[in-house]
Amino acid sequence: MVAKIIPGAYDIEGKKVSQLNINFKRYWFKPTFPMGTYLSQPLSVSCSSMLELRAFLLDCRYVSDQEQFNRRDYWMPPEEFEQRKKGDCDDFALWTWRQLMAMGCHCRFIIKRAGRYGDDHAWVTLTKDETDFIVEPLMAWLGERFPRLSTVRYEPRVSVEWDGKQIHYYSHEKRLYNPSVREVLPLTWEWICFWPRKWPKIIYSRIKRLSRLAMTYWRSGHRIKSARTP
Repeated sequence: MVAKIIPGAYDIEGKKVSQLNINFKRYWFKPTFPMGTYLSQPLSVSCSSMLELRAFLLDCRYVSDQEQFNRRDYWMPPEEFEQRKKGDCDDFALWTWRQLMAMGCHCRFIIKRAGRYGDDHAWVTLTKDETDFIVEPLMAWLGERFPRLSTVRYEPRVSVEWDGKQIHYYSHEKRLYNPSVREVLPLTWEWICFWPRKWPKIIYSRIKRLSRLAMTYWRSGHRIKSARTP
């Protein structure tokens, strides 16, 4: 769920910009409500540690906006997400962002590209003791940590930060990561030690999700067929 960002491989700071200067359509930054809405309402769940945060996320499941709301994209307010306990990446990330801020962490909500998640993805960055981390809520079920090399896939374009009084927006640039052999060897070993052990859990998760989708489509088709039957 949490991985240390490799220095130089990720534009962590970004460039502060006005909200009006953000090309929302290009960056896929399209909140359903004004960003202040996602910060204003109290939450019923209060986590005091990363362990408690992960425990809550383990009780949630990924569901696309199309499946849950019949909409292509819907950014669910965190207070709604913790009631439904299901949503997509932006819903998981917005709730996690709120919880980390409540714990006093310096963190940001991030939008853009992340490897297999494609062009439209959301996650959170966390800075602690001058070290930067990616927090991937959708990977809570894989464990507390994931390999540093996996963070190279994350390419932020827009990040949002709340200082307690005002919302700040940042644009980010893509970084080209060209590590030396000496640097890449321990990163690769860490990656190899992590992922093969997780494949059975990943395959099981994919089968379970496909089965749920197949059942949803079958029920939908059955209802349509029943409605057409005189």
